[in-house]
Amino acid sequence: MTQRIFRSVLLSAALVFVASIIMSTWVLYNYYSDTYHSRLESQTKLTAHALANEGMTFFKGLNASDYRVTWIAEDGTVLYDTDYDAKKLPNHSDREEFADAKALGYGESTRVSETMGKKQLYSAQKLPNGSVVRLSCSEISLLSLVPIMILPLILILLFEVLLALQLANRLSKSIVKPLNEIDLDAPEIYTDTYTELMPLLYRLEHQQKELRDHEEQLRKKQNEFNAATENMSEGLILLNNNFIILSINKTASKLLGISHFGVGKSLPELNRSLDLLELIETAYCGESCETVMSIDGLEYRFSASPVLSGGETAGIALLILDITEKERSEQMRREFTANVSHEIKTPLHSISGYAEIMRNGLVKPEDIGEFADRIYSETQRMITLVNDIIKLSRLDEGADTLLFEETHLLEIAEKVATSLEHAAEWAKVSLSVAGDDVTVTAVPHLVSGIIYNLCENAIKYNREDGSVSVMIKDCGEYAHVAVSDTGIGIPADQVGRIFERFYRVDKSRSKQVGGTGLGLSIVKHSAALLGAEIEVESVVNGGTTITVRLPKEQI
Repeated sequence: MTQRIFRSVLLSAALVFVASIIMSTWVLYNYYSDTYHSRLESQTKLTAHALANEGMTFFKGLNASDYRVTWIAEDGTVLYDTDYDAKKLPNHSDREEFADAKALGYGESTRVSETMGKKQLYSAQKLPNGSVVRLSCSEISLLSLVPIMILPLILILLFEVLLALQLANRLSKSIVKPLNEIDLDAPEIYTDTYTELMPLLYRLEHQQKELRDHEEQLRKKQNEFNAATENMSEGLILLNNNFIILSINKTASKLLGISHFGVGKSLPELNRSLDLLELIETAYCGESCETVMSIDGLEYRFSASPVLSGGETAGIALLILDITEKERSEQMRREFTANVSHEIKTPLHSISGYAEIMRNGLVKPEDIGEFADRIYSETQRMITLVNDIIKLSRLDEGADTLLFEETHLLEIAEKVATSLEHAAEWAKVSLSVAGDDVTVTAVPHLVSGIIYNLCENAIKYNREDGSVSVMIKDCGEYAHVAVSDTGIGIPADQVGRIFERFYRVDKSRSKQVGGTGLGLSIVKHSAALLGAEIEVESVVNGGTTITVRLPKEQI
């Protein structure tokens, strides 16, 4: 113990000595650096004064071995340099000190010189005629102070070593002696009389307090971890290397039928799924793996990752994700692809059939016009279908590239009505627009597409001498766009499906009027991008009203 105290005191003295040397060197370095800067500034100003009076004659016989003097014209051209041929030097208008001197009268900078290839300190002074004189020298470094301080440092070191040895020897003996004389049967007497031990006691007490604080922090972190995992929609299970459950959250408990009392028990014993057992065994071998399992009709992805410690598996983290919606989206994508293929294949077959008949000369000359009309009709149907598919694809990309601006709903509705006048007249349907002149923050072409598709559907699926009305209403924070018709209506059990891609309520009528089955799907996607809601009210053979609730301001 005596040796430890001796070494501690000696080490403390050494640390104090090193700290004092560092501080002294730093102070001296700052002092010399400030003096160096001041001296360079003074020399620059004296040089500028002399150069302003004498001009180029000032450099005749000039001995500036400690400094590099450069005279720079107002445009940055080097007129003279004591160390280099001025004609070979580049233009100095981009030098920081030159720019500051021109703007402020005086400038300084420190950098690695492009000409000399070493760190230089630059000082520049503007002359009355607009030119600039610059002085530069190598910047002072800490290593340059070593020769100055080496002798004092050696003397101080010797004194410190002798003093530290003497003090360490005496202090170690004086501390150990009372400890050896402690009466272990009556330590309270010792604590009352030996005050030198109090720091040790205080330290022990402080360490105990820190341990209690750390324990409390660990408990808080554990509670926070439990709170976070309990509120996760994903399932989370932590296992040790023996597959014993260390932690399981509420979601995982519910999915696997394991209660919180399962903590501390083996997972394979509580859930005997072979797929799950194979998954955690693979993770135990050090490989991250995953599998998909069905639970109560829903699809879940189980991901197992090994927790490594020292190159060995110390535990396993098991994460359970609900991918039902993703699987459904994938199924919808496959169905969409199949529907697109079918919808495009039908007009192509018709076009091919008509064209083949005409090519083989099986059409009477007077019937060629009718066949051409049929080919044209099928081609237009296919073009419309492709255009709708392109629109949907662009809407699926999201609102990142959309430009929101002030949009006048009544004006857009009137323009849509004008564009559909011919279609309404052909279908013998009246089309009217009325309501409030409401302005919302939206994407004009998306709003126009919504109203156009709703009105077009209302005209196509109407009856002769029927009507279509567009009503714009100001409803506080929202604007309502309601499109009503007197058409065939929609059965109640099919209202929820009319926005699906390629879904048609009356397929025979859709084919007759040339519908693609994508119009309302475009309406749904456009409304979603604008943050709007859609409401449908319909009575079979009594008409349909579709209302779009548009927010006036985008959040």
